[in-house]
Amino acid sequence: MKFLKNFIKWIIILFGFLILVLFITDTDYLIKAVRTIYLNGHTTAFLKDYNYFDTQLIEKGTPQPWPYHKNYNSIEETENLKQANSQYGTIAFVIIKNDSIWFENYYDDFNESSSTNSFSMAKSYVSGLLGKAIMEGHIKDLDQPVCDFFPEFCSGLAADLTVGDLASMASGSNWDEAYYSPFSITTRAYFYDDLKTMMLNKFKIVDQPGEKFVYQSGNTQLLAMVLENATGQKLYDYLEQSFWKPLGCANNSLWQIDNKSNDMVKAYCCIASNAKDFARFGKLYKDYGKWKGQQVLDSAFVAKSLKPRFAEDQRYGYGWWLKEVNNKPFYFMWGHLGQYVMIQPQSNVIIVRLGHNAPKHSISTFPKDIDIYIEEAYKMLDYDKKT
Repeated sequence: MKFLKNFIKWIIILFGFLILVLFITDTDYLIKAVRTIYLNGHTTAFLKDYNYFDTQLIEKGTPQPWPYHKNYNSIEETENLKQANSQYGTIAFVIIKNDSIWFENYYDDFNESSSTNSFSMAKSYVSGLLGKAIMEGHIKDLDQPVCDFFPEFCSGLAADLTVGDLASMASGSNWDEAYYSPFSITTRAYFYDDLKTMMLNKFKIVDQPGEKFVYQSGNTQLLAMVLENATGQKLYDYLEQSFWKPLGCANNSLWQIDNKSNDMVKAYCCIASNAKDFARFGKLYKDYGKWKGQQVLDSAFVAKSLKPRFAEDQRYGYGWWLKEVNNKPFYFMWGHLGQYVMIQPQSNVIIVRLGHNAPKHSISTFPKDIDIYIEEAYKMLDYDKKT
């Protein structure tokens, strides 16, 4: 009995010492990571994790329901698509043809209104908000220096950093885009309770900005801080006013923040919504910023966003990924674990896939499931033409 008491005492002492070390080394965010992710049976962020973070509401306006195609759900998924959906844990698969819901299916107890984490698809929204801020005169243009908003970026290489560099992932920063390392700045940002302070202290420009594409979530986070300074609005309010209500989203959404006190959105990720509301933003870009006859976003900005900034790396424009599949050019929103809104403008097709997993891949390559979802969706569409 005495041995057991001593053992428990030393466990408590060691645990207390560990907690103290985490606070001293400013890594106490790991406590939240363990509580939120690992104790819920996951090894990384997951679709419903927004329930464990502070969030801010993005309210819907007057819903504008998607029309249904005359051939709605008349074609079943191909066998390859069924296999991929099962293998990678798809929870929503939607095909929109000519601005009408042509096919939709939901899995694993999710439905058309189920909210799930957008992850990095949020970056496309933030880039769009940059375009809106330029359109409204809050920001001059893509070449406006970040220094105009934060003096921390007024010396050295940072003085050359522009808002366009942030939107096109060309900041030249020291950000480490590692999702599974507990000590990377990406992990820190996900669980940290003061994002603005973290960014101003740890986001450093170490290479010449504007010279090459390097995907870094910190770029979008700093861009959000610039937008809040420029507009005088919280970013979740600006999204609601600029896009969520005007596009007739059918459901309220939530955007994760660092905490209620600091109230800074995790701009690089974490808008909780559903497939058909996410698809609306894809349609807005497909139609060059026009919605229901109104020019919601400047068409020239949209066009520039959907072209690669750098000839030597044609995967990215301004907030949008670019890829050719079977000789068809696609642009798409892309989030962790395989969240996709994929647009092919010439075919007038939007494909949305949300789910639990994606194939493993390096940060410099596209996962193979993108091609599968597109190819199998087009097989379904082609079969529809023949019947």
